[in-house]
Amino acid sequence: MADDSRFVVLSLELHLFFSRIMKEHSLFLKAGFTPADSSFSDEAELFKQKFEELLYCAVHLSDGVVSRSVLCSGEVITEFTACAEWQTQQFTGIGINQEITAHEACLHHGENPCVSAQLCANVHQLNRNAIELLDGLIALKECILQNVLSCKMFTMNYPLLIEHIIREAKLYRTYVCKLENGMDLDYRNMQQTEQFWNQIMMEHAMFIRGLLDPSENELIETSDTFAKDYARLLSDCRKTLDLSITIDTKASLNETLKFRDFKSAGTKGIQECRIRSVILPLLADHVLREANHYIRLLTDCK
Repeated sequence: MADDSRFVVLSLELHLFFSRIMKEHSLFLKAGFTPADSSFSDEAELFKQKFEELLYCAVHLSDGVVSRSVLCSGEVITEFTACAEWQTQQFTGIGINQEITAHEACLHHGENPCVSAQLCANVHQLNRNAIELLDGLIALKECILQNVLSCKMFTMNYPLLIEHIIREAKLYRTYVCKLENGMDLDYRNMQQTEQFWNQIMMEHAMFIRGLLDPSENELIETSDTFAKDYARLLSDCRKTLDLSITIDTKASLNETLKFRDFKSAGTKGIQECRIRSVILPLLADHVLREANHYIRLLTDCK
């Protein structure tokens, strides 16, 4: 694939996954504020709208361009996304542009796409817009975290969750900046990628454990087991980084495939009101998509 084509494809695939993640982070932040912090709620709403606009643009530019593996991975949308958005809007009163999901469901992949100079220029502008938005969203998240940790603010979101979404936003920004600076996104060196995403998966398990109703003993125990399993994988990954040893990704892949199935069943159970929790349907779908994204990275590196 020519350099311009690779730049365009990698950029658009990055935005299809991460800009949706960012708009949902903004929604989750807004849903967690109390009336005392209405100004923060308004700011979160603004970022939600801005990242929806970014995602809408990325979807428009992606048709016939991005790879089959990304569109089929379940990281862009899942079978649950449309319902999860509708339910979450009903529960929270926070508006969600559900037309974007409908458009994403109709995207076509590209085989050796023809990338015009205009498309390349549009993607460069999309990347610059993303960096500017991410600078603002990261600053907002860091301000919220500082306020929470200094007892100046109460939110329904765990401090660890706020730290978690700051790390994801910073990773997104790093990748966009690399592409804009003419660098490739080479996922084949998996140590750092595994370290990052194993920590994300471990924290997902911890969040799920903490947001389930106390009566859901079996699901709580399963979540706790996943958290411990990922903690072990994370420890092993750190050791290989220290020793500069090449790692085998099979353990992380097998664990994440199992966790993906657990998340998928949980998302379905939450949507059908069979699981007691304080987990928004869109949050359940959100963490499922992140597992699907990680599985693709692990699979593509083989």
